[in-house]
Amino acid sequence: MTVSETQVTWLTQDAYDRLKGELDELVANRPAIAAKINEAREEGDLRENGGYHAAREEQGQIEARIRQLQELLRTAKVGDVPTESGIARPGSVLTVRYDGEDETEKFLLATREEGAHGELEVYSPNSPLGRALLDAKEGETREYELPNGGTMSVTLVKAEPFAG
Repeated sequence: MTVSETQVTWLTQDAYDRLKGELDELVANRPAIAAKINEAREEGDLRENGGYHAAREEQGQIEARIRQLQELLRTAKVGDVPTESGIARPGSVLTVRYDGEDETEKFLLATREEGAHGELEVYSPNSPLGRALLDAKEGETREYELPNGGTMSVTLVKAEPFAG
């Protein structure tokens, strides 16, 4: 995959609004950080000025988060949690069985930005497993590539809308 290929991120409207609010707040606080850096700079010798270096570090972290949020929101696909069962879609809770195992695994097909959902693991629709299962119907078996180059078969046992 090239760097120019953008990953679409699926977000609920709630998550989009929450992340947009965080971005707006960070951008609004830029002048306060700049003022903090200027105040520290006026204290004199920058080599031994811990306040200046801490403020610069904080500014770097904030700017990195702003860039991350801008890119995420730029490529976000906002939609509602699916309402239909039976098909693996972003926002669905999937129950799967891996080839050769009796146990099932249950997880949410969504992005990490949707947040943690208690005990429920979150797998991205862009992950190898997520891509393999996307749009699968219950009972369907799909294959995906493992990090070691092998392949794994996984059967979609159940797909149901996430009910926060």
